[in-house]
Amino acid sequence: LRVAVLVSGGVDSSVALRLLCAAGHSCTAFYIKIWFQEDFQNFWSSCPWEEDLKYAQDVCDEVGVKLEIVHLTDVYWNKVVSKCITEVRAGRTPNPDIMCNTVVKFGAFLDHIDRTKFDRVASGHYARVERYVDEQGTIRARLKLSKDEVKDQTYFLSQLSQEQLGFLMFPLGSLAKPEVRQLAHSLNLPNKDRKDSQGICFLGKVKFSDFISRHLGEKEGLLIEAETGKTMGKHKGFWFYTIGQRRGISLSHGPWYVVAKDSEKNLVYISRHYFSGDKKRRNFYVDNLSWFSTIPDPSCPIKCKVRHGPSFHDCELEVEREKQGARVKLLHNDQALAAGQYAAFYAGETCLGSGMITESMDDLESCTVSARALE
Repeated sequence: LRVAVLVSGGVDSSVALRLLCAAGHSCTAFYIKIWFQEDFQNFWSSCPWEEDLKYAQDVCDEVGVKLEIVHLTDVYWNKVVSKCITEVRAGRTPNPDIMCNTVVKFGAFLDHIDRTKFDRVASGHYARVERYVDEQGTIRARLKLSKDEVKDQTYFLSQLSQEQLGFLMFPLGSLAKPEVRQLAHSLNLPNKDRKDSQGICFLGKVKFSDFISRHLGEKEGLLIEAETGKTMGKHKGFWFYTIGQRRGISLSHGPWYVVAKDSEKNLVYISRHYFSGDKKRRNFYVDNLSWFSTIPDPSCPIKCKVRHGPSFHDCELEVEREKQGARVKLLHNDQALAAGQYAAFYAGETCLGSGMITESMDDLESCTVSARALE
């Protein structure tokens, strides 16, 4: 196959490239440049993308693969970063990685390349694509869980369209992370000991709080105890907090956790009893639903992830077709459902699609914050 391989300079994409070359595929490597050097030059002592690009180039040179740089900074800012800022300002907790995969890596990038020159686009994601023929005789694709339950990244790929998914391949889907690292050593890759990237992709070494402060500033508000309504202290803006957060609340007699926010009044509700039953949530609404195939049969067992990781929730799904939304009921409580995050739905090992969490029905019933605190 003629494969366009996305490389980042990290171990995963480098091993993916080497495996594809070893399998006899004709590969061209692409590095997507989305850095914000000018915007954050006061935060960085050096340009992080230069190190990434150097490792990517070294790996490509070893196997004689051409490396092309694709500049997508503008689309990344307009479609991912700006939207994240808007979501945070509205009091929600966005997921930039899902946005990036959908609109940049497998969106704008696919639009950029000449698809007539490639049969597939590959990356170092931990996921699998299974192809099948539907009842109409059309070849379609399923997104399947990877072998590594902890590293599995189907959650971050759950908003892709069927058209996008059908053009992709993930060479690491049948490998566990330790196996990938071992392969990197056996192949003596120049980045074999490089640490995995952490945090939000577009920030690099910039702290999220610094990024938010730069774009939204600070606005003093009150920290309110959720059970009593007592003012416990002050904060610098509700946008610095997300549900379940403990860090950044420097009050005595803790630990204190964020249990709710009021974006209109700039209030943050906190509690020392975060793990009590009335702080747990299990009912919520999602919109922006995207399915890889047809809407799932309500009679089929469905589970969901409400964040990246190995944990699933058994759930009940009531789809509202005309609104492209659904009501979701988890069969077990979850501690930190946050509006703006995504719920990805699964049937067995197959990811069916996902939707964005817009509100918790438990919150609407005021189970998280007492009436006295709301007053």
